[in-house]
Amino acid sequence: MIDIDDSARDYFSKLIAQQGVAGLGIRLLAVKPGTPAGDCRLEFCETAEARDDDFVVDCGDFSIYIDASSAPYLDSVHISYEQQRSGGQLTIRAPKLKGSVPGAGSSLVERVRYVIDSEINPGVASHGGRVSLVEISADGEVVLEFGGGCHGCKQVDVTLKDGVEKTLRERIPEIRAVRDRTDHSSGSAPYYKRA
Repeated sequence: MIDIDDSARDYFSKLIAQQGVAGLGIRLLAVKPGTPAGDCRLEFCETAEARDDDFVVDCGDFSIYIDASSAPYLDSVHISYEQQRSGGQLTIRAPKLKGSVPGAGSSLVERVRYVIDSEINPGVASHGGRVSLVEISADGEVVLEFGGGCHGCKQVDVTLKDGVEKTLRERIPEIRAVRDRTDHSSGSAPYYKRA
């Protein structure tokens, strides 16, 4: 499951020894797995914090803990460490972390979610917003819900028509329409407040 080179093993051993906690290990987590925003996070993990369903990799002086939900995305992960003049570079390569672009045989839901996660949400995140798929009707109408800074924002109609709908319909031609079902009157922290 994990390929960790000797230099990375030594690097972790030194970090753990500096903490002075007996039995301390490393937890490796997949963050936003299966999406283009997928990433890895490392944390210290005491023995008492280990979970029953963790995958445990014995590295000699320490263990690496991977929770069950992260495991499929961290299969075949490679961890390396390279000492450089200005410090060191820890590299984690997880080929399954970000998932893959849904193919032509993928469902409409999978393709819409992928476009939302890879193209739309990174854009609206700059305003503290997010878009979630609620449903797709049988005739190709996509129903969305806006959250965060988009919830109650006075510019949400522009975002929907000129950004979200345009992007979805360009990427997935069988989409007939895109509709927002958010109750924008209840937005508590809109990016642009209504008059």
